[in-house]
Amino acid sequence: MARALKAVKPKLLSVRQLERVEPALAAALGLSPAHVSCALVTCDQDDALYVALDHATKHAEVDVVYAKSFYAGSAHASGPLSGEVLGVLAGANPAEVSEGLWALREVLNGSCHFVCFEGTEGPAFFPHVIAETGRYLSTLAGVPVGAPLAYLIAPPTEALVGLDAALKAADVTLQKFFGPPTETNFAGGYLTGALADVEAAAQAFTEAVEAVVTAPLAGLTRPERERR
Repeated sequence: MARALKAVKPKLLSVRQLERVEPALAAALGLSPAHVSCALVTCDQDDALYVALDHATKHAEVDVVYAKSFYAGSAHASGPLSGEVLGVLAGANPAEVSEGLWALREVLNGSCHFVCFEGTEGPAFFPHVIAETGRYLSTLAGVPVGAPLAYLIAPPTEALVGLDAALKAADVTLQKFFGPPTETNFAGGYLTGALADVEAAAQAFTEAVEAVVTAPLAGLTRPERERR
């Protein structure tokens, strides 16, 4: 019987808005002349924040102009407000940026989070399905805006076994591969296809992660040539 999943909720650690960004800083962050205002966001889950940043682009006229994970994850952050990622939303005016921030907050408080299996100490992993991508993740994944996406992340072995299972389980395409080690020492990828196939792929990924967690040494068998 499959184990139940337990939500590992993300936590926003800092949110600050610059109503009018100083031009030199705007240029350094990659803002265009149309970007007047921006917001800086840190969170203790990088992948959850990337999805939330994408979600913001679907609900406000904002762009994700900067988003990077920090090395070694939130457990080794540079400070109590650093977490494991910094994201920057920019827009033509403070009102649009505020609207984007509210959408970001709403999705982080809802369905966008890592999970782990009930009754275990981990690992946390991210078998997340996005029914319709926004302007940020669609660009990163090389898919049209609005295309479904399975955003699948786990520790290295679990991720590779899980991706293999996901690709075999449904008619999906691996659009981007995150080989280990990433900045936070995880791995994974973006898979796309019809929504039903993307959902089936995410389910297969979850089941494969569970199989590895349940029996991590199951691949260790004595070769036939060694048997007497």
